Amino acid sequence: MQKRVLAVHDISCVGRCSLTVALPILSAAGINTSVIPTALLSTHTGEFTGYTHLDLSDQLLPIARHLSTLGLGFDAIYTGYLASGSQTQQVLDIIELLAVPQTHLFVDPAFADDGRLYSLLDDTMPAQMRRLCARAHTIVPNLTEAAFLLSQPYPGKTYSPAYVSGLAKALLAMGPQNVIITDVSFDSSQTGIAIIQQGMDEPSFTFTHRYPGTFHGTGDVFASFLLGALLRDMTLPDAADMALSLTHDSIALTLQENQPLRYGVQFERVTSRFLRELECRNRQESCK
Repeated sequence: MQKRVLAVHDISCVGRCSLTVALPILSAAGINTSVIPTALLSTHTGEFTGYTHLDLSDQLLPIARHLSTLGLGFDAIYTGYLASGSQTQQVLDIIELLAVPQTHLFVDPAFADDGRLYSLLDDTMPAQMRRLCARAHTIVPNLTEAAFLLSQPYPGKTYSPAYVSGLAKALLAMGPQNVIITDVSFDSSQTGIAIIQQGMDEPSFTFTHRYPGTFHGTGDVFASFLLGALLRDMTLPDAADMALSLTHDSIALTLQENQPLRYGVQFERVTSRFLRELECRNRQESCK
């Protein structure tokens, strides 16, 4: 039976991020994706000015209540950018309305990067997001979000594996079954992820080449590939490795064509590979 996801994210009319990333990637994996938009923006908030922003807080629960009458049943609820800290409680209410016992609660905190909160959010966001992360099965914060969720300062560009390990274990102790911290780097030439699951003593690390520049929306790209792979029954380490590789290749293709980076990365060009590798793995074949 086809899997079904409910994606609770904002939508930007221009710029590859949030729902304009999640919908096509999950669809490429053969997953039926429904949405509850948290905000409507003309563009994302990175490298654009004059953008419009419509907070859709007054629509979240009415939409969810209507969906609850349809008897759908979701295999995953996937949350991303929330327009305010107060939306966190609404998302928890949505989970109560629409989750079933087997629903995978997948949370991308999506509130900060590079040591700063996103421009439209205030200092209450980390504490509010902590409540949602504690309820989740899987969380995928970047390094800034991981620190802020634990009320710690951003460590800057220099930190140790032991520091990241401490973050990962502390986040796991909050309640999720799986923690993946993105934007981890111990060498300026590399970037990667730290993965820890319940039952592991220490996280594992996976790295790939780092390209210079700022790549908007890549957290959404990574998280969407990851969830799609998990819902196609891949293990967390394999799914995370695939998601990292696909995100890396999306960046490389964008740079090769000298595309303006503020519009996001060309994930569309790797979705066919994503589906091909999922099908090969399901048949327990090698795609190499």
